[in-house]
Amino acid sequence: MTDFSQIFVGGQWRAGGGGLADSIDPADGSLVARHGVASVADVDEAVAAGHRAAADAEWRGMLPHVRARLLHRIGDAIEAQAEEIAALQTADTGKTLGETRALALSAAGTFRYTAAALETLDDALTTPRGPFMTMSVHEPIGVVGAITPWNSPIASDAQKVAPALAAGNAVILKPAEWTSLVSLKFARIVEAAGLPAGLLSVLPGPGATVGDAIVRHPGVGKISFTGGTVTGKRIAAIAGEKLMPVSLELGGKSPTIVFPDADIDHAIAGIMFGIFSSSGQSCIAGSRLFVHRSIHDAFLARLVERTQALRVGRGTQSGTQVAPLVHFAHRDKVAAYVEAAQADGARIMCGGSAPRGAGYDDGAYYLPTIIAGADHASAICQEEVFGPVLVAIPFDDEDHLVAQANDSVYGLACGIWTRDFARAYALARRIAAGTVWINTYKQFSISTPFGGVKESGMGREKGREGIRAYMQQKSLYWGLDPQPLPWANG
Repeated sequence: MTDFSQIFVGGQWRAGGGGLADSIDPADGSLVARHGVASVADVDEAVAAGHRAAADAEWRGMLPHVRARLLHRIGDAIEAQAEEIAALQTADTGKTLGETRALALSAAGTFRYTAAALETLDDALTTPRGPFMTMSVHEPIGVVGAITPWNSPIASDAQKVAPALAAGNAVILKPAEWTSLVSLKFARIVEAAGLPAGLLSVLPGPGATVGDAIVRHPGVGKISFTGGTVTGKRIAAIAGEKLMPVSLELGGKSPTIVFPDADIDHAIAGIMFGIFSSSGQSCIAGSRLFVHRSIHDAFLARLVERTQALRVGRGTQSGTQVAPLVHFAHRDKVAAYVEAAQADGARIMCGGSAPRGAGYDDGAYYLPTIIAGADHASAICQEEVFGPVLVAIPFDDEDHLVAQANDSVYGLACGIWTRDFARAYALARRIAAGTVWINTYKQFSISTPFGGVKESGMGREKGREGIRAYMQQKSLYWGLDPQPLPWANG
């Protein structure tokens, strides 16, 4: 049994200066474990240890293919313990075992892809413009902070830690308060794989203290943050004062669009997966549904019928499709959005409440919900609910559709359902979003960059360039002219 009472500071397991916190199973409110919490002093120690480890000649001078072997070992170890990781994450977050198993395997794949990319990541001889040779090289930043969300532990951890280590940095990882157990387990896996001490610290704790201390610390040279837009803006403001680079993957209110020529079965399945999987707790959830008016009513009727048949239950139960939300407070926040929409005149087509009865009353459950008749300027259409709540809106023509789809402070993702690929391409280029799915939704590849525009964030993760995001570029010049520089001759 993993001991969660200690935190991982500079390669050492010990009690955190912030005491202990409870991890609660949202399926029934029971205690999963008590875990250690870091303090500001722990942040100082972790950063100091990180600087020593990152500056060590053996690590800094390690050849890329040798560092890649270490990343492969970490990926293999995660895969070997995927079932244990999945069970722990389901208890910590409420997610279905199928989803948490997929997240663990995704994390393993992230380390392997990053290892492969590292082995083939070349610097460049640049085109000469005089009697000299020029080269562009990339070097580690030093110590970077990685702040991850509660909706996809282990996968988010890997998405930041793998490229940061590949780039030669030390990493201070701060998991979300509600879901710290998996990140502490991750630290033990990385340690056992042979990562030199000090290159990874895992510091659970409140964002207002531990997270803030990491962001403000003068020894931290970059922050990679995934989470809410309000927090992301605060981090960006602090980074501006420090002149520190940041990567911010923030909120979304993503449109998904259905044209009359769409494959209706595919569209309904994709829309349901896009909003109701993960219980809607996904930054890229397709939470605004635009359906052409000519098919709107019939399409919505079929969608409501299919949604009402979804199986709501514990994440450990076979066949569960919609598991509890991560926390009771979050469930109540989602419910408040739906109640406000109804009070504003919107119609609840299905769901709209927590399920009742044995097996539900003690958990943080909420029924998959579809809302119609909402004003597009209302909160339910403009703000990120982060729950299993879909708003359906008819549209008549593409110009009006684009105007409404882009009428959001967010720009993270979009889905388009049509058999007309020329239309899909043209529309995808008009939508303000970092990712557009065509005739599918919520599919990911570690090889493909990901990020948002507008208030959905800045910077990109994943892909080969994901490693470069954790490096600093430097230019080298070699003089080749046999004559001295003429200026000094007077």
